[in-house]
Amino acid sequence: MGTTASPATTATPSSFLSSPSFSLRASKSSHLRSTRRLPVNVRCVSSPPAAETAYTTKVSRNANISKLQAGYLFPEIARRRAAHLLKHPDAKIISLGIGDTTEPIPEVITNAMAERAQALSTVDGYSGYGAEQGEKKLRAAIAATYYADLGIEETDIFVSDGAKCDISRLQVLFGSNVTVAVQDPSYPAYVDSSVIMGQTDLYQQDVQKYGNIEYMRCSPENGFFPDLSSVAPTDIIFFCSPNNPTGAAASREQLTQLVKFAKDNGSIIVYDSAYAMYISDDSPKSIFEIPGAKEVALETASFSKYAGFTGVRLGWTVVPKELLFSDGHPVAKDFNRIVCTSFNGASTISQAGGLGCLSPEGLKAMQEVVGFYKENTKIIVDTFTELGFNVYGAKNAPYVWVHFPGRNSWDVFAEILEKANVVTTPGSGFGPGGEGFVRVSAFGHRENIIEAARRLKQLYK
Repeated sequence: MGTTASPATTATPSSFLSSPSFSLRASKSSHLRSTRRLPVNVRCVSSPPAAETAYTTKVSRNANISKLQAGYLFPEIARRRAAHLLKHPDAKIISLGIGDTTEPIPEVITNAMAERAQALSTVDGYSGYGAEQGEKKLRAAIAATYYADLGIEETDIFVSDGAKCDISRLQVLFGSNVTVAVQDPSYPAYVDSSVIMGQTDLYQQDVQKYGNIEYMRCSPENGFFPDLSSVAPTDIIFFCSPNNPTGAAASREQLTQLVKFAKDNGSIIVYDSAYAMYISDDSPKSIFEIPGAKEVALETASFSKYAGFTGVRLGWTVVPKELLFSDGHPVAKDFNRIVCTSFNGASTISQAGGLGCLSPEGLKAMQEVVGFYKENTKIIVDTFTELGFNVYGAKNAPYVWVHFPGRNSWDVFAEILEKANVVTTPGSGFGPGGEGFVRVSAFGHRENIIEAARRLKQLYK
């Protein structure tokens, strides 16, 4: 059992004991202690605990990262989707926002991966580190399949874990002192990686742009190809065709203009061809179809949207030997050094899947997958067209770019999510040129696409 201290025996605070007044009283009364005990009434007052301060290191934060606005677009969409589910736990959400594939990988491709994986459990089939540039057989197959008669050799190809990863490696290659141009709107990784690398100035809220980036406006008025006569020269030009998010594919004439523009200004084009297999007209599938492009361009590509490899992770970058820096040094040599320093090569199992993709049966299976998503695209296009909206893209890409004139794109995103339980992507997330648009992805199970179309018709009828 505990005991309660009487007022006479209450502990005296150290602050009181050390005070001058206490010392004086003690000295004057010390001679009386032998004859009588004086009662002392002391009130204990506890001091507030010292505020806990988190330990910090002496390392400064990367000032470039602090320039970034809010979160990366797609995690922000996922956050808002989760918040909607908390508010409406029974909602049956259909996601047509993030461009993630949904259909199973064809068996001819997964069988190739399974065989390679099983072989790893045998002495003869085991392999450890492979070539950082990729397996020779896969590099040769990529060159033969996608760049036949274009003068691209297997040694020009660097196999990777995806085009998005290669974009960041290319930024390391170019460094912080280059100037950059991007399509507006464009895939946000180009801009964000430029900011992180230190190539930009601060974000300018009034125009919703970063300083020191050249935004090449792409709109319905110019056919989603920039007016190059009004574009300031830069060192690097990021260009995606078919474009994400607008779905527009540049024509041969337009890409010829782009290559000439780069040559006239001594620029390097980073050409993203991640959706080339969706092209159904005579638009070029590679920048290297344009004469002279090997001297001013490199190209990134991926199996993600062809074979459902968004989780498997396998892509490649082509750096022609003809592409040189201003001092005559081959760009490919420096990129090879970056790859060897920061990358141990793509998974051997993923590369086996890549070889499966490029087999005759694999190519046919990928075409069927692409065809399925293109059918989804038509359903979405027909839905919005029937509702009276202006719709762009879709013909050569798995994205539908829908115009909501005069409206804030995040407001439209919220409206469609709240009232139809369908996730889209706000156009402004791709740059100021995307304001007033939403991107609708055709990646989805057929029944979900049909149900989303029904809900959208009900919302905007």
